[in-house]
Amino acid sequence: MKTYDLVGIGNAIVDVITKADDSFLDHMGIEKGIMQLVERERAELLYGAMEGRVQTPGGSVANTIAGAGALGLSTAFIGRVHDDALGRFYASAMNDNGIDFVNPPVPGGELPTSRSMIFVSPDGERSMNTYLGISSELSSGDVSTEVAGQAKIMFLEGYLFDKDKGKTAFLEAARDCHKGGGKTGIAISDPFCVERHRADFLKLIENDLDYLIGNEAEIRSLFETDDLEYALAKTAEICPLVVCTRSGDGVSVLAEGTRIDVPVERVVPVDATGAGDQFAAGFLYGLATGRDLETCARIGNVCAREVISHIGPRPEANMPELLRDAGLLEA
Repeated sequence: MKTYDLVGIGNAIVDVITKADDSFLDHMGIEKGIMQLVERERAELLYGAMEGRVQTPGGSVANTIAGAGALGLSTAFIGRVHDDALGRFYASAMNDNGIDFVNPPVPGGELPTSRSMIFVSPDGERSMNTYLGISSELSSGDVSTEVAGQAKIMFLEGYLFDKDKGKTAFLEAARDCHKGGGKTGIAISDPFCVERHRADFLKLIENDLDYLIGNEAEIRSLFETDDLEYALAKTAEICPLVVCTRSGDGVSVLAEGTRIDVPVERVVPVDATGAGDQFAAGFLYGLATGRDLETCARIGNVCAREVISHIGPRPEANMPELLRDAGLLEA
């Protein structure tokens, strides 16, 4: 059986990206700067209104897995797509990028392949309109015990908690990974996701996970507080490793009673899509290759800075070369 450095489980979503100004967003009734779920009819309307669109395999954790693969890790992704044009595109593109997409497209799938229409404003802000489709139907039957059990690190996507069968698949995957000696963690996805599943998330974090990666809004939401320091302290009480991204204010890492704060270089983003996903890719790459936690965070920052310098949620540059230039990877 193949051993993987990093395995992700999450929504398999085709990202469809275009540029749009604020007047277009207003005209189409798109709320700027957030991710909102849309139904199939709305998804088709927005897709038809997009000009000069770029299509790429996406999904939050899938983007992280792709970024980690670009750094050299052996990776796999567990997700669900329909055997339609978008689903075949997704599976093929993931495999072409060196990521084992372990589940083939589902023939006669119950829903179309998921897609997210992303409108990027001139200031780099992105407005995401996501039709979950078949990816939200992921269940235990989609999670290979062999793959989960052979993962050194597993990364779970919080959005899948929206359905009970996704939640069950999470728990089984995490436990299979632990049985094989691996570590499991979660991207808690967004504050609204936390609000929907706060009790379940806290139980999962305390009993089944080794690490958590989230931004300050998500971590504050875990404990229903505006006080980030309080929320970080409470999260660190139940999770061995807590990583909090704070946009231009840097990254805070809490582990085993210690805290490390790593600054970032402020830049104006071309497209903020994927910044958190690629930070996670860099951090987990560092973790998988035995780096100390400060170096893990610095690698994550380099990856996030690269992805916000262009349109799209995945790296375009030679990432090992960027790390070498930053003194984070030996020549």
